[in-house]
Amino acid sequence: MHVEIEEIPLDDSRLRQFAEFSWILHRRDPCWTPPLRGDLLGSRLLGLKGLLTSAHPYHRDAEVTHFLARRDGIPVGRISAAMNRRFNAYYGSRIGFFGFFEVTEDYEAAKTLFDCARDWVKTRGMTLLRGPGEYSNSTYERQGILIEGFDACPTVELTHNPPYYALFMDRYGFSKAMDYHAYLMDVTTPVHPALTVLAERARRRHNVTTRIVDLKNFRSEVRIIVKLFNEAWNENWGFLPLTDEEADAVADTLRPVIDPGLMRFAYVDDEPAAILGAFPDPNRALRPRWKWYGDSDIVRVLRLLWMRRRIPFMRLMFFGIPPRFRRMGLDGLLFSEVKAYAQMNGYTECEASMLLDDNYEIIGLSEFMGGRRHKTWRIYEMSLE
Repeated sequence: MHVEIEEIPLDDSRLRQFAEFSWILHRRDPCWTPPLRGDLLGSRLLGLKGLLTSAHPYHRDAEVTHFLARRDGIPVGRISAAMNRRFNAYYGSRIGFFGFFEVTEDYEAAKTLFDCARDWVKTRGMTLLRGPGEYSNSTYERQGILIEGFDACPTVELTHNPPYYALFMDRYGFSKAMDYHAYLMDVTTPVHPALTVLAERARRRHNVTTRIVDLKNFRSEVRIIVKLFNEAWNENWGFLPLTDEEADAVADTLRPVIDPGLMRFAYVDDEPAAILGAFPDPNRALRPRWKWYGDSDIVRVLRLLWMRRRIPFMRLMFFGIPPRFRRMGLDGLLFSEVKAYAQMNGYTECEASMLLDDNYEIIGLSEFMGGRRHKTWRIYEMSLE
């Protein structure tokens, strides 16, 4: 039976089947951990604006569509195609993106889906196809094909897939655009003496103060994070300035699991100068249990609320210092404070991710902290000219 393709526009009720396909495909994979359904389809109860709905701020500057592949009426794959106008305006580019890619071990279905995404963006004047992501490959989106580290479960906001995905990408003719890495660190080891020296030097030489995130004024805290993010990451590959609304959407997802002691600001002369954000990994609670009572969002969130202060594994999700505040020792100061707090509060392991393949400074710092590389994701691209 040949592959049949169904195109599904934004806000179409069939997007529920598009979203549910991954639950069917990965049922036997013990590591696969999806986002909440509300993250994709929206949830008034949980206060989530679903990315697959027009209510999400992403769609103010983008055009998207979705394709579902079937054989004999049974779904065998899915893909999205997108033009992110804000991304292309920022870079002066004509890049089309593919995302939400999932497929059975069926290359014909994968090829047909790739063809659909390629043709859709090409007819809209794009000259390069890049992906996968969610819709695109901005720094703060779930993105990439896992190419190394299949035996370890993903942490929050990261992807997991079978090894054959990369084989399909290569066979179709995609090439590497960028790799991201994850480094695993033992939190129980003593704080490196060099970090203590850096921390003391930073406080002595500069008017430096630090504080934890204030959850009572969380929205204003998010605005500070956005400012630091946009100043610190603007030279990174794939960077796109984060808007307040997009930051709010991410924050709403992560807020239930925030441990304030793991999120710290550094100030120089009372000006925000650095941010380090680590989170107890909610995936430890959100991973599907495949039990008779189901894996609804409510069941998963209740499990998270019950477990969140007993999760020993954390993800270092973002760390940034604007250029004018670098080489002051703020990195050592924040790392040493967070590690000391983590040790006192029962955390045992930390994953630093996603680290750009060409970000040698951060990779070097992760290795200095005793980290070892344990996962790699790849972004692919293809010229359409």
